Amino acid sequence: MTNVVKLRKGLDINLKGRATKTKFPLNPSDEYALVPDDFVGVTPKVVVREGDMVKAGDALFVNKNCPEVKFSSPVSGIVTAVLRGERRKVLCVKVKADKEMVFADFGKQDVEKLSGEEVKGHLLQAGLFGYINQLPYAVSTTPDTKPKSIFVSALRDMPLAGDFEYELTGNEHDFQTGLTALSKVAKVYLGIGKGQRAEALTQAKNAEVTVFDGPCPAGNVGVQVCHLDPVNKGDVVWTVDPAAVIFFGRLFNTGKVNLMRTVAVAGSEVDNPAYVDALVGTPVSTIIEGKIDAQKSLRVINGNPLTGRNTGLGGFLGAHTSEITVIPEGDHADEFVGWILPRFNDFSVNRSYFSWLLGKNKAYTMDARVKGGERKVIMSGEYDKVLPMDIYAEYLIKAIITGDIDKQEQLGIYEISPEDFALAEFVDSSKLELQKIIRQGLDILRKENA
Repeated sequence: MTNVVKLRKGLDINLKGRATKTKFPLNPSDEYALVPDDFVGVTPKVVVREGDMVKAGDALFVNKNCPEVKFSSPVSGIVTAVLRGERRKVLCVKVKADKEMVFADFGKQDVEKLSGEEVKGHLLQAGLFGYINQLPYAVSTTPDTKPKSIFVSALRDMPLAGDFEYELTGNEHDFQTGLTALSKVAKVYLGIGKGQRAEALTQAKNAEVTVFDGPCPAGNVGVQVCHLDPVNKGDVVWTVDPAAVIFFGRLFNTGKVNLMRTVAVAGSEVDNPAYVDALVGTPVSTIIEGKIDAQKSLRVINGNPLTGRNTGLGGFLGAHTSEITVIPEGDHADEFVGWILPRFNDFSVNRSYFSWLLGKNKAYTMDARVKGGERKVIMSGEYDKVLPMDIYAEYLIKAIITGDIDKQEQLGIYEISPEDFALAEFVDSSKLELQKIIRQGLDILRKENA
C-alpha cells in the first residue's frame, strides 16, 4: 500500500492564466543558449570558443571546481558567443543551431546491468550529471558525494506551475529508465500528489512512492525530504527534477542527449495559456511570441511567480524550468483610497479583504508589486503557518541575518532550500527577501565547511 503523508500547513494561491492541457506549435529558433546560473553552485569554465562546431551533447562548459562535471549543448551548430558580465562572469554560451540536428552518440545502455558508478560515469560523460542537485546547500552536486537517498518530486503545486502528469505523457518509458538508473546509486523516493493517477507514477518501479496530501508547498522536494529522510549534518541527499529523470532515461535508451521538455506558458497576461514542447535554452521571446501584448508593462518569469527569475524577453528557457509565466508589472497601478476599499478581487491571506467570502475557487490577477517597504522582523508565527517543516523558521532567518552559524545548524539549515521559503516570503509582513537570505546563508555555510 502506498504511503500517504498528510500536511496541514501551507497555502494554495489560485492565479488566473493556468495553462490548459493542449499544446501549441513552436517555431524553431536560430539560436539557443545554456546559462550557467541555472546550475546553482557551479563556477563555469567555458571549454569552447566562438566559431567551434558542436553536436547536441558536446560540452559547452564545465564546473571549474570539478572539471569532470560537464554541461552539454542542447543543439548542434556553431558557437556564436560567450557572453560575460561583471568580473568576466559567464552569462551564457550561445549556439546557432543546424537545420538538421546532429547528436553525439554515447551508446545505448541496459540500466539493469549497470552499477551505480557506471550510471554516474555515463551521466558525467554526456554532460547531464550537473542536473542533479543536493541537500545540504541546495546546489548542483558533484560525483564525490555519496547520497543516502535520492528524491524526485512529481508534484508541482506552486502557482501556475506546469502539470508533470501532462509532461509525462509519451515519456513513461524514459521516466522509468531514469528512475531505475538512479536506484543503482541510492534508494529513490518518488513523491506524487493525491490527485495524480498516471501508472508511471503510482506504479513506478525501483522507487518508494509516497503520496503527499496537502496544500502548497507539499510538492517541494525539501518538504518531502524533511518528512521521509531528514538531512542531518554530514548527510547528503540528491534531489532530481522529474524532467531531468526523463533526460537521463533518454540518454540510456537512445544514447543521445535530448533536452526537449514540455513547458507551460501561463499567466494572466498570456493569450490562450497552454503547453509547448521546447528545448532547454530556447529563447523566451520565441516561446511567447504572439501570446502577449508587448505594449504593456509585463514581467516575464522563467519559472513560477514565487520562485522563478525575472528574465524578460531576452532570457532563455532554464535547465530546471517547467513553466514560463507572464504577469503585470504593476508599476502603473493606481488605487484611490485602496486601503479602505472592500476589495473583492484581491487575494488576502488573513481575510483582510472581503474576497475570502468568494471561496477558494476564485482565480486572482496579481502583479509584481511588493506593496510595502522592508520592516523589522515581526515575530508573528506567520512563516510557520505556510511552512510544513520541523524548523523554527523565524529564528532561522534571524540566525542567518546575524551570521550565527552554530545557531543555523541547530535550527535545521542543512535540510532547506530557498524555494521552501517562497510562501513565507509571500505572506511576510516584514517584506523581507527570504529566499535571497536563505541562499546567502547556505552559500556562507558551504564555504565554511569546504
